[in-house]
Amino acid sequence: MIKTLAKHVKEFKKDSIATPIFMVLEVIMETIIPLMMASIVDSGVDDSNMKHIYLMGGLMFAAAGFSLFCGIMGGFFGARASAGFARNLREAMFCNIQRFSFSNIDKYSTAGLVTRLTTDVTNIQNAYQMILRMFMRAPSTLICAMAMSFVINKKIASIYLAAVIFLGICLFFIMRRTTRYFNMVFQKYDDLNASVQENVSSIRVVKAYVREEFEKNKFKKASENIYRMFVNAEKILVLNTPLMQFTVYGCILLISWIGAHMVVAEGLRTGQLMNLLTYCMNILMSLMMVSMIFVMVTMSSASARRIAEILEEEPDIKNPENPDYEVEDGSIVFEDVDFRYHKNGEKPVLKNISLSIKAGETIGIIGATGSAKTSLVNLISRLYDVTAGKVLVGGKDVRNYDLETLRNQVAVVLQKNVLFSGTILENLRWGDKEATEEACMRACRLACADEFISRMPDGYHTYIEQGGTNVSGGQKQRLTIARALLKKPKILILDDSTSAVDTATEAKIRKAFAEEIPETTKLIIAQRISSIAGADRILVMEDGRIDGFGTHDELLAENEIYRDVYESQTGGNADFDQDGGEL
Repeated sequence: MIKTLAKHVKEFKKDSIATPIFMVLEVIMETIIPLMMASIVDSGVDDSNMKHIYLMGGLMFAAAGFSLFCGIMGGFFGARASAGFARNLREAMFCNIQRFSFSNIDKYSTAGLVTRLTTDVTNIQNAYQMILRMFMRAPSTLICAMAMSFVINKKIASIYLAAVIFLGICLFFIMRRTTRYFNMVFQKYDDLNASVQENVSSIRVVKAYVREEFEKNKFKKASENIYRMFVNAEKILVLNTPLMQFTVYGCILLISWIGAHMVVAEGLRTGQLMNLLTYCMNILMSLMMVSMIFVMVTMSSASARRIAEILEEEPDIKNPENPDYEVEDGSIVFEDVDFRYHKNGEKPVLKNISLSIKAGETIGIIGATGSAKTSLVNLISRLYDVTAGKVLVGGKDVRNYDLETLRNQVAVVLQKNVLFSGTILENLRWGDKEATEEACMRACRLACADEFISRMPDGYHTYIEQGGTNVSGGQKQRLTIARALLKKPKILILDDSTSAVDTATEAKIRKAFAEEIPETTKLIIAQRISSIAGADRILVMEDGRIDGFGTHDELLAENEIYRDVYESQTGGNADFDQDGGEL
């Protein structure tokens, strides 16, 4: 885990090295200053030597100035190193998430990924800065002050040593108890973020069903879970302060009592006693800093594991060693294909699928909810990999293609249409970033989207809100179809992507496809028989198997499922799924 995270310090290695160096120099200066002060008392004040007082005063001023400079530089380099480290972690996680296949993404919730990119990285950033600065400063102060104390007087310095051992044992048990709370609390952050994200993205549904109170209670419950865990952890951590104060004041009393007797009876000088009291505070304050470091490291250790989990996640779908960079045509062949979303899943989603589709054909796909229609087409562009058998596009196994090449030639309009914030043109250019405005307009004419775009005040420069909330469902579908067409694909997959379009407009889209992109293989998943009746062939899916494959007339004559659907729809029932489910 540490090795995985450390790789992302990258260009901030020099800052990460400079910070502890400046911290150590600052500590050395702070350790020397009490010696100078003791010298002023013992050799200047007691001996009435003003020259020595001026000399030591000047040196103290110089040492304090250099210590201040080192502290400033340590803070500067530490802040730059920690902020840069956090930036690199976020970038590395985001880039790795972009490489994930659908099966990788299925392992994590959206809220969990957001928490890792925000809260967890912030925890690591704070901990890293504290490690670079305080983790070097506190032990260095402890060691230097302890060493100087033993040089001055071993008997009194033994009091420090006993205090350090006592506090070290107490801190160990405190940290041990709090670790498990911090390990759990960040998992609860995922639940809280999920509640917020779901509520905000579905706020229209919440208001339509007057569920505001329910959502507030759900959020309150998630928030209170985090509150309780932090309170439980803080109840234990709060013991740090009284323990530290007890030890500090106890040491001061012992040193004052024993030191006073030694000044009188054993020749310990007043300046040396002052020096020992100063080192006492340095040692005990450094212990307080060490305890804070342990708290921060304990909190961030859970975050570090969650971040490393994302960074170490290997995409299930990768490019082959020597990939093919050219797709010959849009022909598709399934050879004895089985598919499971999880390798150890008991029941396959697709079973023994074998079919052949010629380039340029229009294939309709119909089936009940859960018949694996979407799963079937997801295998063509390698959004998932087959469990058994193989899928061929252009005569080659899809696993032999360069992923970018394959997916550029297989345009998919998914069930859930997504538009991004930006203008209509910017959204369309997701299909081809170099597309001219004329090319975008042509694609929109094919998708029958130009009809409503021309009525908008700013036309193709109209701004689309996040998620496409300022356009209707049918308009959103037509825009996503136009976006897919801009890729000029050899295979076009429409996954129930005209369900919100009226039948007249849908007929225009089908006609445009037939006339303008005849060489493109078109796979159309639909609920309405009318959407696919004119297809070259129609595939009927049932429970992950092929139940029928032929023309509209052939299936009416030979396939019972297709015939029942046709009769139910022509009899007035407009939905394929009689249970009212969605494809």
